[in-house]
Amino acid sequence: MTKQKLKIEVQSEIGSLNAVLLHRPGAEVENMTPLNVQRALYSDILNLSIAQSEYEQLYGVLSKVADVYEVRSLLINVLEQAKPREDLIRRICTTEDVMPYYEELMQMKSADLARVLIEGLPARINTLTAYLKNEYYALYPLYNFYFTRDAAVTIGNQALVCRMANKVRMRESFIMDAIYRSSGAFECSVIDANYLQTDKSEVIMEGGDILVAREDILIIGNGVRTTPQGIDFMIDRFRKSVPRGRYNVIVQQLPSEPESFIHLDMVFTLLDNDKCMVFKPLITQANQYQTVHIIIEDGRVTSIRPVSGLLSVLKKLGMDLKPIVCGGADEWDQEREQWHSGANFFAFAPGKVISYARNIHTLEELSKSGFEIVKANDFISGAADSTVYGNSPCVLTIDGSELPRGGGGARCMTMPLSRKPL
Repeated sequence: MTKQKLKIEVQSEIGSLNAVLLHRPGAEVENMTPLNVQRALYSDILNLSIAQSEYEQLYGVLSKVADVYEVRSLLINVLEQAKPREDLIRRICTTEDVMPYYEELMQMKSADLARVLIEGLPARINTLTAYLKNEYYALYPLYNFYFTRDAAVTIGNQALVCRMANKVRMRESFIMDAIYRSSGAFECSVIDANYLQTDKSEVIMEGGDILVAREDILIIGNGVRTTPQGIDFMIDRFRKSVPRGRYNVIVQQLPSEPESFIHLDMVFTLLDNDKCMVFKPLITQANQYQTVHIIIEDGRVTSIRPVSGLLSVLKKLGMDLKPIVCGGADEWDQEREQWHSGANFFAFAPGKVISYARNIHTLEELSKSGFEIVKANDFISGAADSTVYGNSPCVLTIDGSELPRGGGGARCMTMPLSRKPL
């Protein structure tokens, strides 16, 4: 890991990756039972050892092409400092109503405290109140934390700490805020959407809904995880930070069902300068969901109007993208593969992307469009270096029998920190 401070800089979805933030799934994933699957927001219980093996393929690829920062080690850096430690623990205990555990947490060694904040803290059953609560954990495990995309977003030189839709994930945002501000690893400004919000506030956003298409184009999904109020919050903050020139925000409405549509990046991701992956029924076919183009000029919102579709408005803005269809031509395959994160791609360079190997019809469509299919392990071993580092587009595939059960793909599991300009 680079020791000097990294300047956060992300102006696209596909620029060559310099640095990325990851969190390996650990004991928190296994600290789950059928009773709390719904609380964890999963569709099923994961086999941790298999999930970790699959994740190591993602980690192995990214560690060959970029600097990898890890949440746990950065969190330990935060907890080694008295004031940031106190601020974070007080914030967590107050929000999660566990102030009786404050002193116990404060007295832990930093590594142990980081583990507890991620993997969970068993409750003390020493009062009638605690007994009748019938809760095993005082602090619940962060089951979803390996999806590092959601809790914070890097846009330009700013880190936006998200106010997430489900209270079970709030601690992820608090940890990310502390990491960006106090780990000593990053140089950036920080906006925390959780500050000054009441419990009933409808200001909600998650990183899976936020795509940095270009320096002047932000695409945001409006669905169950990102509200209109959350989008207005982002627009208000970013119009003030970009006081000159023109900035475009494109909002794509999303269905509330099925649960595989939770984020925009589950139906639309960028692959190359001129290619994108789409879930056809929602992105390229006529449907009831609006696309809205918001224009910010010299720090003021000057236009909010409906447009004929996401790809259409991007084309008018100079991004002429060829859509590659998740699942191929068959509607049944489209739905099945979208469910298993078939549209959720992460680009580590233009035309160099990562996905699950299980979505074979999607990979066939990519192959038809000139992408070479490469197993992640072949690249990690060095056997496919010439292909991946060459000029032709390629897809690196990771095994995905367990990781998709958590409800996300390669983009969900990666938080880019720095990309080269296009």
